[in-house]
Amino acid sequence: MQAALLIEIVLTAGFLIVILGSTSAKAPAGFAPIAIGLALTLIHLISIPVTNTSVNPARSTGVAFYAETAAVGQLWLFWVAPLAGAAIGALVWRFLLAPDESKAG
Repeated sequence: MQAALLIEIVLTAGFLIVILGSTSAKAPAGFAPIAIGLALTLIHLISIPVTNTSVNPARSTGVAFYAETAAVGQLWLFWVAPLAGAAIGALVWRFLLAPDESKAG
């Protein structure tokens, strides 16, 4: 369970950093969908063996309610981990990676 929590947090944080970076004003226009799509593909390739990939609480919730397993008992992880990962990714972007003009506000 710890591996699932860690990988979901880290991959969600990385995904948010890719999204923020590829859509920033300093990024080349028109390439955001490519970067985001490739990052999501990489996330799925890495985490399918560990957690069957979530990164999206809505997808996890839908599957948990229709699965005939104990998935509902683990659903908290697939809500908490992406929220924590998104917060970490946003903080890393804001304070370490963001272009200078976005830090002025």
